[in-house]
Amino acid sequence: MSNIKLFESKTIRSEWNEPEQQWYFSIIDVIEILTESARPRKYWNDLKAKLAKEGSEVSEKIGQLKMTASDGKIRETDVANAKTLLRIIQSIPSPKAEPFKLWLAQVGYERLEEIENPEKATQRTRELYKQKGYSDDWIEKRIRSIAIREELTDEWKKNEVKTQQEYAILTAEISKATFGITPSQHKNIKNLKRENLRDHMSDLELIFSMLGEASTTEIVKTQKPKGFIKNRSAAKQGGTIAGNARRALELKTGKKVVNGENFLPPSKKHKELK
Repeated sequence: MSNIKLFESKTIRSEWNEPEQQWYFSIIDVIEILTESARPRKYWNDLKAKLAKEGSEVSEKIGQLKMTASDGKIRETDVANAKTLLRIIQSIPSPKAEPFKLWLAQVGYERLEEIENPEKATQRTRELYKQKGYSDDWIEKRIRSIAIREELTDEWKKNEVKTQQEYAILTAEISKATFGITPSQHKNIKNLKRENLRDHMSDLELIFSMLGEASTTEIVKTQKPKGFIKNRSAAKQGGTIAGNARRALELKTGKKVVNGENFLPPSKKHKELK
């Protein structure tokens, strides 16, 4: 299940709450899409103050979750479930309000389907990538990378890795050992902002990323390191295996694996490279 949802090709960060069986969505992301404001955070702060002044109960229903921001850093952001989000949308004059409400209902329905049949989540992910113009070969690698990532995070959870920040640091350790750079640096090379780095990796970048994470998973399964510190060591070991393989390939081919190629639309590439 993806924690990134798309509405009209725009990303909305989300998180599934298992005990409550419902999605929570980043309010800032929704505000940015509905208002097309260059300062969605200010728009939301002003709207939140207005709702509070009017005595609305919306502010009491808003939560906060740590989510990855456009610069790759994890920060707390205001979130709301579908019911609260609908109430917020009613306060926003936007021609996209009604289509967004329908989208919100569809996201909830699809999640119920995926609980009944987990394969539907994979099918939808594959269809989404096809719509965005990715090749079938790349899509299969990306789907496999998602499965490998989930297996790794499951092992971390079993071995007492607790916070999202710890997950982010461990991921960065694998990346540094695999590619010689952090995920944030990798995104900079590709001129990415809020986009998901792995959605813009080349075939080889995906393959070595998978190798680093799969190797780390096997090391964790074997060594059973408990806690963040020991798992950090395992992450470096797993990434080093992939890093050694990358360097061996680069030595043979004379080409760098990490490159600036990405899957951004041409117009966006031009705009961001200015």
